[in-house]
Amino acid sequence: MGRVVMTRAVNELVERGEVSPMALLRRHVTGDWGDVPEEDHQSNEQALIHGDRLLSSYRIRESLTVWIITEADRSATTLLLPEDY
Repeated sequence: MGRVVMTRAVNELVERGEVSPMALLRRHVTGDWGDVPEEDHQSNEQALIHGDRLLSSYRIRESLTVWIITEADRSATTLLLPEDY
């Protein structure tokens, strides 16, 4: 998975106790892609075989979703909000 980073917005949520990055990362690395559409789920499954980018999406509450993106070369995994993208 390489290095793990998070955007400033996610870091602030973590500091306030609103998001548990380890719980989300655990889901991501075990293939629980969260709330992605079926097309993205299938893309992730293919990415595991072919070495492409992985995207997970976790709805924390009504107005809060956290994405996790692992780069194709697996050098970095980033936790971010959709608006950070």
